[in-house]
Amino acid sequence: MNAFQRRTIELQRRLADAGVDVFLVTHPDSIYYLSGYWGDLGVEFGRPSILALPRDGEPTLITAAMELEMAQAMTWVTDARGYADGAGGEWRDPLNDVVSRVQTGTVAIERHRIPAMVSEYLRQQLATRPLADATDILAEMRVIKTPEEIEMIRQAGQVAIAMGAAGKAAIAEGVPEYEVALAVIAGGTRKAAEILAAEALDDFMTPMIHNLQVLNSGRHTAMTHRHPTVRRLERGDPVYLCFCCIAHFKQFKLGFDREYFVGEVNDEQARTYRAAIAAQRAALDAMRPGIRAEEVHRASVEAYREHGFATAYRTGRAIGYSSLEQPELKEGDRTVLRPGMVFAVDGGITVPGEFGARVGDTVLVTDTGTEVVTEFPRQLEVL
Repeated sequence: MNAFQRRTIELQRRLADAGVDVFLVTHPDSIYYLSGYWGDLGVEFGRPSILALPRDGEPTLITAAMELEMAQAMTWVTDARGYADGAGGEWRDPLNDVVSRVQTGTVAIERHRIPAMVSEYLRQQLATRPLADATDILAEMRVIKTPEEIEMIRQAGQVAIAMGAAGKAAIAEGVPEYEVALAVIAGGTRKAAEILAAEALDDFMTPMIHNLQVLNSGRHTAMTHRHPTVRRLERGDPVYLCFCCIAHFKQFKLGFDREYFVGEVNDEQARTYRAAIAAQRAALDAMRPGIRAEEVHRASVEAYREHGFATAYRTGRAIGYSSLEQPELKEGDRTVLRPGMVFAVDGGITVPGEFGARVGDTVLVTDTGTEVVTEFPRQLEVL
C-alpha cells in the first residue's frame, strides 16, 4: 500500500466520522495528494478532473480520455474513467453515475477550490439537497507532514538552493533579467535531475523547473510580482528573485526569496533591506512547538516597528502540495504550532514606486524549534 492509498483510507475514516457519504475532490493538488495522479489538462480547457471518494469502498477517478492511459499508470485507483469532448455529457456522465449511488446521503465538495462549472452543475442536479464542505477535513490531514514528506521537503530545499545559487551567479551589470531566470531554471533542473536519477524513480516525476518566475530589478522591485523582461541590469539596481511559483519538486511547493544589489547600494535601501531581514529573523526566533501562529506574526510586526516600518501582509503561510495551506502566520490565526508543520516565512517591505526589500525561506517546525530547509546566505550582498 503506497502513501497515496494510506491517505485516502484515513480520509475515508474522517469522512465517516463527519457523516459525509461521498466527497468530490476537484483541486489538482488534492487529487494528487490522494491518488498520485496529476496531468496537464484542467478547467481552462473545459476538462476537469474529479476524484469521487465514498466514505467506504473504492474511489473513482474521472479525467479526460486523452490522459486516461497516463492516469491509470500513475494512480493506485483502479476505477479510472475517461470522457471525450462532445461525447454524451462528457465529465457529467461518470459524475452522475457516482452521485446517483448516494440517493439521500451527504455529498461534500471543496467549496472554495471546486471549479464553478462543476459546482453549478452539482447544484442543478442535487436540487434541494445541500452540498456540504469537506475542505477542512482534508486540510487538517495535510497540516502535519509525515517523515517521508519531510525527507522530500529537504530534497526540495536542495533544489531551491541550487536555483538561488545559479541565479546569484548570473547577476551582473548589463545582464538581461531573462538570462538570470534561465540560469535559475537550469540550476534547479540539474539538481532535481541529480536527485531523481539517483532514486531511479518512475517515468512521471519531472525534474524540469517550470512556470513563470517572479524576478524584477531596479524600481520595479516595488511591484513584487513582476516577471523577467529584456531589461538589462544596471549599476545600483536591487534584483529580487522569488522562487515560490517555480520551486516545485515532487509536487511539493516551497517558499524561497532572495535579493541582491548590483555594484552598489544606497543607505536607504540598505536600511530597508536589513529591516526586512530582521523581521524575518524575529519570526524564525519565535517559532517553536506550542506558540500560536499569530504570536509569530506579532514578533515580526514588532521588529518592523523597531526599524520604523509597518507590515503590509502576513508573515508566513503553511505550504505542502499547495502553495497555501493551513495555518497562516497572521493576526487572528490562533493555531498552535506543532512539529511537522512547514511554512514559508517572509520578511518584506515595499516603498511604493521606489524599492521593495524581501527575503523568504521554507521552515520546518521540529520537536525543539525549527529547521530552515532553504538555508542560504540572506545578508545584504553587493555583487
